[in-house]
Amino acid sequence: MDNSEKPRGGRPRAFDPDRALDAAMHLFWEHGYEATSLAMLREAMGLTPPQIYNAFTDKETLFRKALTRYHQTEIGFALEALSAPVSTREAIRRLLLGAAEAYSRPGKPGGCLFVSGALAASPQAQAIADELRTYRKASEAAIADRLARGRAVGDLPAGLSVEGFAKYLAGVMNGMSIQARDGASVEELRVLAQTALAALPAEGQNQAASSKE
Repeated sequence: MDNSEKPRGGRPRAFDPDRALDAAMHLFWEHGYEATSLAMLREAMGLTPPQIYNAFTDKETLFRKALTRYHQTEIGFALEALSAPVSTREAIRRLLLGAAEAYSRPGKPGGCLFVSGALAASPQAQAIADELRTYRKASEAAIADRLARGRAVGDLPAGLSVEGFAKYLAGVMNGMSIQARDGASVEELRVLAQTALAALPAEGQNQAASSKE
């Protein structure tokens, strides 16, 4: 990218890689991978096609970098919720309510890029669909890990299937993303979050069972 900053024809190229990548990320987030054309990218990024290819190689590489950028800038709520030194119920509450807020932020596309980026991918974009699936599976695994830690310390019943419940929570969040795309308000998404939270087994069940024994 250093070469892209060199003067050309006596004039320096005004090119902010992060700003250009953010513009591309928002387009992919709003329209999906395949529906985002080079013309749309050119206009949003303020770059010519040669500049785009020089900096990002091709559309697929640009999309992958946009995914990394999205992960770095838009899902902090999830990382913070799952790593916070709080009870399991509070961690999941923060995760779900954080999703409700993040998926319906004013001025940003609705939903989650990892969900909407390539829901209906053609065979030519199968690699992109697989990449998004990997991100979603990683999110589900992170939830399962947090539930497992909660089960280990007695926050959750010993018999709880953390993988199954993580899949349920991930499915709720995916559904929240789609509903946000359909125009659901943050209040409506919060109701979904609270409903899912109510399905989480009550804390202290392990201790109660142990005391009866």
